[in-house]
Amino acid sequence: MSQLKNVEARILQCLQNKFLARYVSLPNQNKIWTVTVSPELRDRTPLVMVHGFGGGVGLWILNMDSLSARRTLHTFDLLGFGRSSRPTFPRDPEGAEDEFVTSIETWRETMGIPTMILLGHSLGGFLATSYSIKYPDRVKHLILVDPWGFPLRPTDPSEIRAPPTWVKALASVLGRSNPLAVLRVAGPWGPGLVQRFRPDFKRKFADFFEDDTISEYIYHCNAQNPSGETAFKTMMESFGWARRPMLERIHLIRKDVPITMIYGSNTWIDTSTGKKVKLQRPDSYVRDMEIEGASHHVYADQPHIFNAMVEEICNSVD
Repeated sequence: MSQLKNVEARILQCLQNKFLARYVSLPNQNKIWTVTVSPELRDRTPLVMVHGFGGGVGLWILNMDSLSARRTLHTFDLLGFGRSSRPTFPRDPEGAEDEFVTSIETWRETMGIPTMILLGHSLGGFLATSYSIKYPDRVKHLILVDPWGFPLRPTDPSEIRAPPTWVKALASVLGRSNPLAVLRVAGPWGPGLVQRFRPDFKRKFADFFEDDTISEYIYHCNAQNPSGETAFKTMMESFGWARRPMLERIHLIRKDVPITMIYGSNTWIDTSTGKKVKLQRPDSYVRDMEIEGASHHVYADQPHIFNAMVEEICNSVD
């Protein structure tokens, strides 16, 4: 954990705006690692950003300053990931999902955030949607960035969109073990393995880091006890599919909660989900947008366009 702390400190040093990084203790003794940027800007609804599988607060470094120029921005490591506590999650998909969602709500209560603009990427998008079903009063606008776990798994294999090579490689190496077990087994070679499987990450963050800072960060986020990772495995059928697909439930979000979906044009996620969400919510605000030249990690592939899009959505709230 100390290595993760040190690498993350190097990342957060890049922030220009005032920020506060600390643990937020929940009543059940779990701790959520939280970074708040521009805490002094209290006039507008804060933006809360929820990272994806295997990520953490540090991966938002290309977005934090820009998106906190006019309002407070909160990011946190999901329960079971990054520097947050790593409890044992329930072994059933619904129980695991509820544990994540309850931790987000308890974190919000403890932070004293009355309402928020809630943004989630990938797994974070799935959990932000689940949260919005349960706590619509708290969400002024739901922003889903390349969200995981929405479509139903097609029965016809020809309809299944091929995942990227690195996902297939991981799946073949792992079989039944946890998705990132190979990183933990690799030990000190882990950062090199991240670099080998995902050389694109170094390119995405090249404006900030010429070295392997981001690969090291991703490795150390995932080199610990696989708590949130085990929960994710419980919630998924195979890497691309959720056992409880969100398209079957998105109509349960209260009608007055606006939703914007942002996809990368080159993503492996099914981008037709946006159109399907519109069909499910005919009387509600649903907008889907695509960013050219971006893959699954839209926020890092095209940060300037992404930040401008999110800022426009935030300004429409207040």
